[in-house]
Amino acid sequence: MLFGVISDTHGFLRPEAVEALRGAQQVIHAGDVGSPEILKKLATLAPVTAVRGNVDKDAWAQQLPETQVLEAGEISIYLLHDLTQLDVKPEAAGFRVVISGHSHIPKQEVRNGVLYFNPGSAGPRRFKGPVSVGRLSIDGAEVSAELVILKV
Repeated sequence: MLFGVISDTHGFLRPEAVEALRGAQQVIHAGDVGSPEILKKLATLAPVTAVRGNVDKDAWAQQLPETQVLEAGEISIYLLHDLTQLDVKPEAAGFRVVISGHSHIPKQEVRNGVLYFNPGSAGPRRFKGPVSVGRLSIDGAEVSAELVILKV
């Protein structure tokens, strides 16, 4: 299964991000959505799972949970916006992947058998980091991730 992973759109969905997510069977938004229209546009690509970020304060965003758990194949995924708010020990809880956003810094690393994946920021350019999204591939008990730096 292929997941498109996006975060920190802050109300701005770039066409390049949409193209990079095309073909995903599910889209994950790791918060700071910024506008309900973003989720509607992403839903034209694939079903969307999203969490609320620190800028998602309007009434529409209250329906978004702060965390989500997804199952794909034999892989359990924990989704939240800000990794510093992680409230579980992923390896003890059986999670193989933790997806977060918030930092605007694309990053993937494995610690204690858990893949920590941040797709970076796909919205308005802030700070000096790249504009990026990610892809997460799951096949049974195998998981791999790819960061996609967008040319904008």
